Amino acid sequence: MLTLLAALSGCAVQERVVVKEQVVVAEKPAVRHMPGPIHEDRGASPGPGWAWLQGHWKWEGHDWAWVHGRWVQQVVPPMPAVIIEEITVAPSPRHFWVPGHWVWNFEGAGSWGWVRGSWRQ
Repeated sequence: MLTLLAALSGCAVQERVVVKEQVVVAEKPAVRHMPGPIHEDRGASPGPGWAWLQGHWKWEGHDWAWVHGRWVQQVVPPMPAVIIEEITVAPSPRHFWVPGHWVWNFEGAGSWGWVRGSWRQ
């Protein structure tokens, strides 16, 4: 019996440990950045009471479109500073982020309106 115990005590017991880790690869979201401003020659004012409405980029369906500057008969305040928005998680890998931007609203007295950033595909 002692021989059996001595033989068994020399046996090594091996444990197998399996570790499963979830690896999340955080990819940078695809962002369709607005192009830089386009310089436009505004020329002379048509007369008193006219203000220059600067040209600006606007998202139109599938791409950025330049809205040409022009003279208007109304008060035009400067375009406000860009609002920094949080980019949320993309609904799918096919989606891309269109950043928020200012556009001119001609209704009423006219004013700059913020178009919130959003996911598009």
